Amino acid sequence: MELDELKNSWNVLNKSLDDSEVVNLRVVKEMISQKTKTAFDHLFNQNLHSFAVTFVIIAGLFPWICMHTPISATSFVIVEVAMVIGLIPQIWKLTLLSKFDLDGKKCNELSRLVLRYKQIRHSESVWGIALVALTFVAFYISELCFNEAVTYVFGPKILLVSGMTLLTLALAYVIGLWQHRRHAQQMLEIESGLQELREFEN
Repeated sequence: MELDELKNSWNVLNKSLDDSEVVNLRVVKEMISQKTKTAFDHLFNQNLHSFAVTFVIIAGLFPWICMHTPISATSFVIVEVAMVIGLIPQIWKLTLLSKFDLDGKKCNELSRLVLRYKQIRHSESVWGIALVALTFVAFYISELCFNEAVTYVFGPKILLVSGMTLLTLALAYVIGLWQHRRHAQQMLEIESGLQELREFEN
């Protein structure tokens, strides 16, 4: 009788340990999933914010500046077209990120989406620099050579314009560097999270 009771107690203990292990694994998986999803949400919001700021500049800020300054129509079109082109990869990235479903997709599918996103971002950074450089060159050629409404001379006015340009570039560089580091941290968290979650699928 005592032996049967001991066996029953042992079986109950084993079942309790098994249930506890399953619960612990579930808790660990949920923690990893939540951490990965939080990093992804930050990444998506960062891209959405970048898109919104660019759109506001295109639709409101730069047109308002042009209405209150003697910038030529040609220069206005050059900058607007460049910024619209810059929106294309942002829309592409947001479309790709909208497919990131941590609950509905396998980790391999999500990893492919992340890889594709990284490829788009790398391409954007390469030709984006070239686009910005060409835009500045075309803008200054248009203003200095063809804008008859303003006579630019190599004096305080041209120094002011050049100074504002350099200040804008410096500010853009600092903000871009900060966003790049933040983005890299978010991507690392997402990729490591997917790697850990993949082990639960095996």
